[in-house]
Amino acid sequence: MTELVWAPRASNKKPIFSFRSEMSHFGKSTRCLIPASHFFEFTASADPKQKRPDAIDGAACFTMLTTEPGADVAPYHDRQVVVLRRQDWGAWLDSARPEVELLRPLPTGSLKTQMEHEPP
Repeated sequence: MTELVWAPRASNKKPIFSFRSEMSHFGKSTRCLIPASHFFEFTASADPKQKRPDAIDGAACFTMLTTEPGADVAPYHDRQVVVLRRQDWGAWLDSARPEVELLRPLPTGSLKTQMEHEPP
């Protein structure tokens, strides 16, 4: 097992916390799973026209992949983290199914949202 560093660095040295899954194909040796029980979508205004970095640091590192938002996330953000169902973990790690089948939003109702003012 290889220990990886969180968030590769772009050519401008800024960390890349998430990466559009549609922008690349991922070989079997570059795949991993990030265990998580929650994720956050920040809704503060940002420049959506900001260009993506053109180069990523080659160090052993990982980042989250994003996809178009599903119905659960769309009211809050124009992208969402890819969440794989447990039964798809092996298919992702082994490249057993096409990426387009795996790197997509979950069905409506799969994710519960919690607004900032609600207690956890």
